[in-house]
Amino acid sequence: MSTDSDGPAAGIVLAGGRSSRMGESKAALEWHGSTLLRRTAGLLARAVDGPVVVVRAPGQPLPALPAGVEAVDDPVEGLGPMQGIATGLAAVADRAQVAFVCSTDLPFLHPAYVRRVLAALDADVDVVLPHAHGHRQPLAAAYRTALAPVVAGLLADGQLKPAMLFDNCRVHRTDDADLLADPRLGALDPGLDSVLNVNEPDDYRAARARPAPEITVQRYGALASNGRRGPESVRAATLGAAAAAVGLALDRHVVAALNGDQITRDAEMPLVAGDMVAFLSADAGG
Repeated sequence: MSTDSDGPAAGIVLAGGRSSRMGESKAALEWHGSTLLRRTAGLLARAVDGPVVVVRAPGQPLPALPAGVEAVDDPVEGLGPMQGIATGLAAVADRAQVAFVCSTDLPFLHPAYVRRVLAALDADVDVVLPHAHGHRQPLAAAYRTALAPVVAGLLADGQLKPAMLFDNCRVHRTDDADLLADPRLGALDPGLDSVLNVNEPDDYRAARARPAPEITVQRYGALASNGRRGPESVRAATLGAAAAAVGLALDRHVVAALNGDQITRDAEMPLVAGDMVAFLSADAGG
């Protein structure tokens, strides 16, 4: 999305944390046949119309990223999320005035949440800081990219906590009720699961055990034979899983239209509650 006057919005995923409580890289954790980083980056790419970058620690290996998503190296390891925020904002500042910044481990992030937070970043605000589930969410928040040198200056002074940044810029704080006043977000993520992260193995296991999102699938043309013409409700976390649920394979003969516009056959394209997927025969010009 774009904010009203700021042009395209960028997306920044911080992947460089040490994952000490998880005991292994969160980025590479399996998620319904994909990875946690692939899902988070893909969801963010769906929500913004500007560049999407993943900030990694020096030399950190990453799992495969969605097409068009860039990886940038954090020049200094061990300084926490402020360093990642500074690196990410600087990486997109020449292409976007605003950015949504999040951590890797938000498997339930919904594009409607991203758009809601970005929409609150008006001309009088530098940061939109959600206060959801009783906690500040600096890694599920919107920032002006012009803050990059401000964050860098704070880091140079040894001020490593995001709270230090919020003391030095204009912050709009928004709570659960304010966020859910957006009717689309209220309908699609009423529990604000968008901000639920997975810090420890038990968190990951509980999140992974949840049912996949409920989506609507419809087959058209030659794919709608044998009475499979009407819409079907299925549970699927990826486009490939949605295809499999209705007996299709995303090969060269099949393409999908996501929510009426985005044409793709990327099997790892992440899906969320409320999505509508139309499968068409590529051979028939679909």
